[in-house]
Amino acid sequence: MREVKKKKDRTALALVLCFCVVALTSIFAVKASLDKFSAGEKDMEISKNTKTETSEAEASVKTPVVDSKETQDTQEDTKAKEQESAQSEAADYIAPVAGKIQKEYSMDMPIYSKTLDQYMTHPGIDISAPLSTEVKAIAAGTVTRVSEDDRYGMTVEINHGNGVISIYSNLAAQGLAEMGDVVKQGQVIGAVGETGLFESMEEGHLHLEMTKDSALVDPADYIKGL
Repeated sequence: MREVKKKKDRTALALVLCFCVVALTSIFAVKASLDKFSAGEKDMEISKNTKTETSEAEASVKTPVVDSKETQDTQEDTKAKEQESAQSEAADYIAPVAGKIQKEYSMDMPIYSKTLDQYMTHPGIDISAPLSTEVKAIAAGTVTRVSEDDRYGMTVEINHGNGVISIYSNLAAQGLAEMGDVVKQGQVIGAVGETGLFESMEEGHLHLEMTKDSALVDPADYIKGL
């Protein structure tokens, strides 16, 4: 009887051990599934955050749409500021001859040329003055060029510093200032002539150009009284 009882106890113990093994295996399987599910959710969240950050980054580097009206307004503001700056300097320059402007500066729109019988741009202003009228330096400076221009005739160029240069054309060939001369404001540097081929049919005048930082500007914006 005792032997039969021992066998039963062993069988029961074996069953308990099997049950424990099955239970532990189930627990580990469930835990692994939970860990895998948690890891999957975490990966999905990381992926979602990465996509969001990428979208935000792409949005931040998108090329902004340029408003043509805004660009035009900016250009107009810049031009207005340049004109204001020129007008503030006007007191520093005097008219080279006493006379009215008979042909205005026009680089944006061609104007009619009586001599050439066609429309063309005009890089300076023509100030009406009789032949032999004395031409004066609009400001103090140094004569940097004395030459004959193929279009506008005998020419004297004066550098006034601060990026400003004045150019006097259609001058008489005699009595010109010389290269390297240091002149004062109002000093005579030549006389009105009729050497400008492009304007030979116009009334007597001085052809005057100005540049600021190597760019053509309208002399009328800089010279007081014109």
